[in-house]
Amino acid sequence: MLHNLDTSKTCPCGSAKPFAFCCEPAIEGQMPAPTAEALMRSRYTAFALGAVDYLIQTTAPEKRSADDAAIITEQVKYTNWLGLQILQKHRGDKEDATGVVEFEARYEAGDESGVLHERSNFRRENGFWVYVDGDVEVHTC
Repeated sequence: MLHNLDTSKTCPCGSAKPFAFCCEPAIEGQMPAPTAEALMRSRYTAFALGAVDYLIQTTAPEKRSADDAAIITEQVKYTNWLGLQILQKHRGDKEDATGVVEFEARYEAGDESGVLHERSNFRRENGFWVYVDGDVEVHTC
């Protein structure tokens, strides 16, 4: 999926780790995200890199729709993600069943820029973390 990428570069999620040792293993299906925060970071990276299939696979099944691939493809085509900041997390560790991650993500889309602020809900399902839903606010600059 992401084989054209220079995996020695720093991961887009802001962890300061090389992509190959951060979000790539989750996005490529080699190793699931071990925590809710790791899943959230990998989903941010997937949005930044256009990994549409991963975004769909890591969404809770009851929250998926037939239009998801087309909608996400359109979003990633026109949005440039500029940075991620984790504000806080509640639960979501390896032994937890649920977790919440609050974050801000800076973006540009055409001539608009802004910050997406979200408090995301995650749950562990069959040993894998999935995104359930979130409270989203978008602030344009």
